[in-house]
Amino acid sequence: MQVRPRPRRGLSPVWLVLGGILSVQVGAAIAKHLFDVVDPTSMVWLRLATSAVVLAAVARPGLRGRTAEDWRVVVGFGLSLCVMNWAIYQSFARIPLGIAVTIEFIGPLSLAVVGSRRLRDLGWAALAAAGVALLGLEPGRIDPLGVLFALVAGAAWAAYILLSARTGARWPGLDGLAAASVIATVVLTPFALGTGSGDLMDPYVVALGAAVGMLSSVIPYSLELTALRTLRPAVFSILMSLEPAAAALAAALVLQELLTGLQLLAMACVVVASIGATSSGPGFSEPAPD
Repeated sequence: MQVRPRPRRGLSPVWLVLGGILSVQVGAAIAKHLFDVVDPTSMVWLRLATSAVVLAAVARPGLRGRTAEDWRVVVGFGLSLCVMNWAIYQSFARIPLGIAVTIEFIGPLSLAVVGSRRLRDLGWAALAAAGVALLGLEPGRIDPLGVLFALVAGAAWAAYILLSARTGARWPGLDGLAAASVIATVVLTPFALGTGSGDLMDPYVVALGAAVGMLSSVIPYSLELTALRTLRPAVFSILMSLEPAAAALAAALVLQELLTGLQLLAMACVVVASIGATSSGPGFSEPAPD
């Protein structure tokens, strides 16, 4: 009797998502480590440019026959992508990576809570607010401007989630994300040239920026897109709630950037609130390339 070989199984979608989360945060930690070599705005531009080139080559988006509304949606999507990445890198330059991602997470968490009609979600919102409030109990340790940039990034992340759904409904496959990435790159170009035109001419800096772009955008998005083919959105949302913890871990390993006990407690409040708000609700199922 002939024995048929068992079909080879790939990685679990859960591990793919976790790998994507870790890739994003390791890329962010490496980018912050390089801020002495290249300024944050130039680093964001290099990351967006890398993502735009790769996505455009893979998707080859069709641009003909698009309506004015199609373009309005994708331009808004591109602007949210640009602001989200630029603001969070400005935050990274001023406050610890784990704290910046924790504060940024208030954006999508608020979106999940606002979109829910469950009374208990007000409790999760209060827990997240308490976590952020805890960060203010260490005066002089957290740069207010860094906090502000993280909040702006969070608001842009919420806009990204809303616009990604509208873009996906109007642009097939990766077409919308590819077009939005090109738009984000073009919008940021004059600012990058103004702050770091010399850096952008250095092959070493360009290579570093491309590596960060692969780690923070191309690799995680590919892993998450593969995982979402078989993973329930609710499970994906819960896994995404681990982003702040992954950011703190990456910062500790790459930057030796350790958080205090109070900061870790604040992060735990936001992570638990996010898991609670998304565990039985629609959550936020769109990955953010930040």
